Amino acid sequence: MPEVSRFSGVVITMYFNDHEPPHFHVRYCEYRATVGLNPVELLEGQLPRRIFGLVSEWGLENQVELQKNWTRLSTEGTFSPIPPLP
Repeated sequence: MPEVSRFSGVVITMYFNDHEPPHFHVRYCEYRATVGLNPVELLEGQLPRRIFGLVSEWGLENQVELQKNWTRLSTEGTFSPIPPLP
């Protein structure tokens, strides 16, 4: 599972040939969640409110890059890392 980004203890990953709708996976301490790309919303799991705020901000800022990674992972099996929140 490719690691797309990492910040503030949060690890963002995406899977090769994952199921629809387009999404990314979030790990933070013992928390796990799946977050949709459009709209950026919690699809499954739980995150602390502050962490979900950071993940949402990052997801909105990188929505285009995330969608490109989703498509590339599905068709080519490649991805590009995305910078963390500053």
